This record gives sequence, structure tokens and C-alpha cells, in this order.
Amino acid sequence: MDGYGFGDVVRMEWVKLRSLRSVRWVLLGGMAATVALGVVAGYNTRSVTGDPTSNVLAGVILGQVVTGVLGVLAMTSEYSSGMIRVTFAAVPRRRLVLAAKALVFGCVCLVAGEIAVFASFLLGIAALRPEVPHPSLADGSALRAVIMTGAYLALTGLAGLGIGAILRHGAAAAATLVGGLFVLPLITAAAARTAGKFMPELIAGNSLAAVKPVSGFTWSPWLELGIVAMYPLALLAAGGWLLVRRDA
Repeated sequence: MDGYGFGDVVRMEWVKLRSLRSVRWVLLGGMAATVALGVVAGYNTRSVTGDPTSNVLAGVILGQVVTGVLGVLAMTSEYSSGMIRVTFAAVPRRRLVLAAKALVFGCVCLVAGEIAVFASFLLGIAALRPEVPHPSLADGSALRAVIMTGAYLALTGLAGLGIGAILRHGAAAAATLVGGLFVLPLITAAAARTAGKFMPELIAGNSLAAVKPVSGFTWSPWLELGIVAMYPLALLAAGGWLLVRRDA
């Protein structure tokens, strides 16, 4: 058995992640685009009875794709480069490696996501027209929506990591992620009206990022966040199970 503990593996994964400049630039670009979309959405908001908070957080639509695809690449790039064999040779406990990778990547996405959505909220609200209500972070509901939106971006990144661990192929995993985010909600919502309440992308837009939840999303936003968290947890559990049962 190797002599590495969880803390050692976390440090290894942190070194690997921060050494990838492509991850850094894509994440920064995604954050900037998320903020820009929020500002544009805020400027284009004209309704005085709508939900300005939800509007200025509209950049989450792009942000979830960025964090999700980065999660895919954080896992599949090690397979394409062959680094995964070196990693497992040093640390044979594969579930430990995946747990450490999930912790490091999840924390990075959480910090980046929260920075992006807070900036999106503040700049988007500043761009609102004078006649539109200007919510403030002093409002508990608005603050909750902003924090949950940032957490949602981190959870999407972890879902991508789990899909990458399951499929191991970057293009297939990215296509599966995007299909799960955008295509599956449309299909399930059309097949059964209540099914949309369990789709992460719909939950994010209609409940987590909203001060005034859309009709049909009547559960507590905290419960909705728990439902969203179940997806990456299940995907990571499946990915860890498969890692143990197949060759690197």
C-alpha cells in the first residue's frame, strides 16, 4: 500500500491543476463572459414587476458549460496524456485520487463561481434602468440567490468530473454533459410536467437564481440545491466504482 494520505494526494492534485495554464485561462474567460452576460441582461431588463436578480444572474447559462466542460477535461486529459497511469502508480487507491481531485476542482470552481456571480449581480444591478427595482445584497433572498448560483456552478463542474471519470473520453463526456444540461430537461419536461422540478438546469434558472421562484418550483431553494447536489455525487460514486474495476 502507498504511503500517501488524503492530504498528500490533495496537494498533488492542486499542483497538477494549477500547472495547467489552459484551465486557468478558460476559467477566467468563462468568469468574464458570465459577468458580461449579466450586465447585458441587466441593461436589457425593462419589467418593473419581474425578477431583476434572476435576470442579472443569466450568465449562469454559459458559466455552467464552462465549469462542466472543465470538469470533464480535468479528468479525461489525464487519460489522453497518459498521466493517469503515473498517478495511479504513485497512489493505487483510485477512489482516493478521485476524491482528492473532486475536492480540489470543486473548491476552485466554487471560488471562481462565487466571484463571477457576485460580480455579475453587482455590475448587472448597476446597469439596470432607473425605473426597474434595484435589489440589494442586504436583501436575504437576493443574497441567497447569488450564493446558490455560485454553488450551482461548482456542482456542475463536479458533474463534469464524474462524467469524465465514467466515460474517460473528452468529446463523448462533454457531449453527454451538454446533452444532460440542455437537451434532457426539454425532453423530460415535455414528457412529464413535474419532471422539470428534478432537472438541474431548470432548477438553477427557476429556483436557485430566482428571488421569485417560477410556478412549479415551490420547494425550498435549499431542498432544490440538495437535489442538484445528488447528480454530481451519484456520477462521482459511479466513476469511483468504475475506476476500481477497470485498467487505467
